[in-house]
Amino acid sequence: MGSILISRSFARALLASVALMTAGVLLSGCNSDQISLATNAKANQPVPPKLIAAMAEKDMDLQSPILVRLFKQEAELEVWKQTRSGKFALLKTYPICRWSGDLGPKVREGDRQAPEGFYSINPSQMNPQSAYYLSFNTGYPNAFDKALGRTGSQLMVHGDCSSRGCYAMTDEQIAEIYSLGRESFFGGQKAFQLQAYPFKMTPVNMARHRNNPNMPFWKMIKEGYDHFEVTRQEPKVDFCEKKYVFDAAKPADAKRDPVFDASAKCPAYVIPEEIAEAVRGKQAKDETEYARLVAKGTPVARMNTGIDGGMNKVFAAKIPEGSTGLSEGAEGTTLQMLAMAKAPGTIPGHVNPPKPNLDAVASAPAPQEEPVTAVSAPATTRVAAVAPAEKPQAEKSQAEKTQGGGFFSNLGRKMGLGTADTTATTPPPQATASVAPAQTSVTPPTAASRLKAAVTRFVPGHDKSKDTAKDAPKPSAVAAKPAEPAKPDTRLAATRPALKPSLSDGAGEATQIMGAAPVVQSNSFDSRFGAVK
Repeated sequence: MGSILISRSFARALLASVALMTAGVLLSGCNSDQISLATNAKANQPVPPKLIAAMAEKDMDLQSPILVRLFKQEAELEVWKQTRSGKFALLKTYPICRWSGDLGPKVREGDRQAPEGFYSINPSQMNPQSAYYLSFNTGYPNAFDKALGRTGSQLMVHGDCSSRGCYAMTDEQIAEIYSLGRESFFGGQKAFQLQAYPFKMTPVNMARHRNNPNMPFWKMIKEGYDHFEVTRQEPKVDFCEKKYVFDAAKPADAKRDPVFDASAKCPAYVIPEEIAEAVRGKQAKDETEYARLVAKGTPVARMNTGIDGGMNKVFAAKIPEGSTGLSEGAEGTTLQMLAMAKAPGTIPGHVNPPKPNLDAVASAPAPQEEPVTAVSAPATTRVAAVAPAEKPQAEKSQAEKTQGGGFFSNLGRKMGLGTADTTATTPPPQATASVAPAQTSVTPPTAASRLKAAVTRFVPGHDKSKDTAKDAPKPSAVAAKPAEPAKPDTRLAATRPALKPSLSDGAGEATQIMGAAPVVQSNSFDSRFGAVK
């Protein structure tokens, strides 16, 4: 029975694609602003059979409405789909290959920020002719953004795994996401909602970021997050007084629906009691847990404004010197553990993993580094006395440990003599500093050393002990000449085929850059991107 349903759904998908291509031609003839959904083979790829099977298991129709949620910190994109019960259920989670900027909303053109908030995606925002395989426009800025004077344009969710203010997926991923949106439009959905968050709005994440200056904005959009969590329905979004309003309805005595203006005073409205009560219950529970976490001293997340965006761990593990940047993965999973895992799509050779913004790091105030000094022995520590002519006891004990003692003592131990424990005369570690304060050279950190430390901090598996030994002060006053950087590989990547295998059908078993250094191709994101976001 299940196979019959899948084959029928697959047939409907093919018929829908043909009809959609015909509709696209008609639309392009009567409305030049309307972009056709499926004018080429890339945009017309059917929904993969495995996804159709997952829909059947979850009681979903192929063309039922969808909803998309994005999370920067987790580097995940969720596609939710309406079931036959009318509520939304999670269909699939896609790891995000690359997003840029910092946690927080986009404010102005060129700040490299990926937007946060609630946006509406209609068919005209779908771009089958994208230079980044396929894409759809997020709709930034919305009415709320415009009311605050925020600027920017062409902020996309697209392929090519390169981001400059966007959310970038692999080509195979965006092909699936695009096909799901296309089918929902063909099924009658006029627009699907895109919810973009800095992180999953849980009490622990709110507690960790409690000192972030964006917290007032995050609490406001958490209201919409909570509405969706308790209802599993797409929340109705309005704006007034430069704030978000969710699921607003007209009062019982009103004759018409309230009219909202993002910059004007809010009209009279109510929130349906069943929704308001459920949201109040969730928020009370969240606030109790938040207070408990703060009271027990949950550490505050460190601000990393010098890092440009993030990347999901499954992608960072495939890239030489890959880093997740501002993104975080599941606990207990390392990049080394994921290195042999299946890649969710083809990773292009020009992918650029998150790295510190060197200009921001160089202009940041110097960190307060403690000078290296000798540690004096505490007054309560007792050290065995030694004769003046003998070597200091600390050095002697260390030499005996290294060499195994003198010849006669070793011989005595082998014969069963002299087995007394001699460790009692060895002072504790804190009392054995052998460097005199007068001989310690304290060199203040330079801008170059701080910059190097900032860069190497984000290289996975980097052994800091080697840097410590390498950078230790030496008798010579001549500074070591820094090694010249390796020349970049300027070879062009192979031309990408027009179509990508489906992720759900097992694509991406091997990536094309395993063991290769990331290179910036002539067709890289920066060279092909027309507008600065």
